[in-house]
Amino acid sequence: MFRSLFWQLLKRQIRTKFPQVKQLSTEELAKQIETKPPVLLDVRTEAEFAVSHLLDARQINPRIEDFSSLDLPLDTPIVAYCSVGYRSSRLVDRLQQAGYTQAVNLEGSIFQWANEGRPVYRNGEIVQQVHPYNRVWGQLLKPNLRS
Repeated sequence: MFRSLFWQLLKRQIRTKFPQVKQLSTEELAKQIETKPPVLLDVRTEAEFAVSHLLDARQINPRIEDFSSLDLPLDTPIVAYCSVGYRSSRLVDRLQQAGYTQAVNLEGSIFQWANEGRPVYRNGEIVQQVHPYNRVWGQLLKPNLRS
């Protein structure tokens, strides 16, 4: 109950803070990955990424300002994610300002993805762990997923 209410409040806060950022559901991303995978940007630290990430995701510094290193056309479909969606929404906002027209945020990010039983990877292998970010945010992960 507490976790569900906290998720609702958190998602509302992210949508309010970043109203121009499109939020993509985990279900919709799963469908896209099967048909035409977007570029996945993991907007967490290297340490978080090392524990697990979505398949074929590229880790990107959450504070990046110059996107030339992405080497992507401005109309490339991009889905960014982090732990819960705040850092990735902030990044998508900056990507949009830089002219990327198909950048969206994964609502609920890797925590929701993993909580739903969807696969996360380390070194190309499926694992059952996600970096909890910190003790507070880690409470949003199912206990068996916390690294």
